[in-house]
Amino acid sequence: MTKDSPLLSVRNLRTYFYTYSGVVKALDGVHLDIYRNEIVGLVGETGCGKSLTALSIIQLVDRPGKIVDGEIWFKGENLLKKSEKEMRKARGKDITMVFQDPTTYLNPVYTIGEQIGEAIKLHQGSTEDKNRKSVLNRKVIEVLKLVGMPDPERIAKRYPHELSTGMRQRAMIGMMISCNPDLLVADEATTALDVTVQAQILELLTKLAKQLNTSILIITHDLGIIAETCNRVYVMYAGNIVESAETKELFDNPLHPYTSGLLKAVPALNSSTKRLETIPGFVPNLISPPSGCRFHPRCPHKMPICVEKNPPNVKVGPDHYVSCHLIKARTMENKRGWV
Repeated sequence: MTKDSPLLSVRNLRTYFYTYSGVVKALDGVHLDIYRNEIVGLVGETGCGKSLTALSIIQLVDRPGKIVDGEIWFKGENLLKKSEKEMRKARGKDITMVFQDPTTYLNPVYTIGEQIGEAIKLHQGSTEDKNRKSVLNRKVIEVLKLVGMPDPERIAKRYPHELSTGMRQRAMIGMMISCNPDLLVADEATTALDVTVQAQILELLTKLAKQLNTSILIITHDLGIIAETCNRVYVMYAGNIVESAETKELFDNPLHPYTSGLLKAVPALNSSTKRLETIPGFVPNLISPPSGCRFHPRCPHKMPICVEKNPPNVKVGPDHYVSCHLIKARTMENKRGWV
């Protein structure tokens, strides 16, 4: 598949937390690309670094966290070279983020219309029109219509606590897309919603991606969401990307043992299996992570080299990459004609 230059390119990203107990190597060499007009998934267990990757991209890592190495290229510019003032302009205009719980991020003392209007004024500037207030109100109504709000004129006058969780999430998405960003990051944006509303929000995100030509990074632990919405997917484990591929390819041909374990843990309607498989063990302590491959203490295919060396990122097909010593060995055997 031929592509233009990535809209976002993350290379060797390392984000550490300096605590009294030691240095937590939360992200340790993350790499990913997002192209224009595509929806990309980032999936993994809780605590693997998915949300921290997003926060590092928009540089909202709280202390004692710190980005210690790497590059984050967005539209040809390295975001890590920008000042905080420059990043404040970029957030909300070029890159926006929808969080898991909209109640936490919507101000309870302002109406929905006031909050969306404030985002528009901040990033697009106030209009010089004599009726600038009515122009702004019209833009707010247009945004609420875009995210499928019923009776947007009424909703604009409501406070967050007067709306359902699903409507608050729509309002949050509306605020984030009000300035037509190039990249929207959705961090577990459907976790707190029931199944019906979750499907509506996913459908909304897919529609907005096409309608606004916006790329979307969906962060989730739910492989069903990935299968339904994403063009490509990155699988993350303990601060590392272990596999990446187009979504259909990943589901049809998972190669990393961790990816296979995640998929086997998902119930299938056409399966007669009575008991789901689980991945043994726990996500490691990242103050003292395992040597070599971080997954090796839980891996059923562990080899001596897995304990000694970090696995290389092996290309196994068009746009399919795996960080695994076993896959590298099999690839070399195939090239030599041994199997």
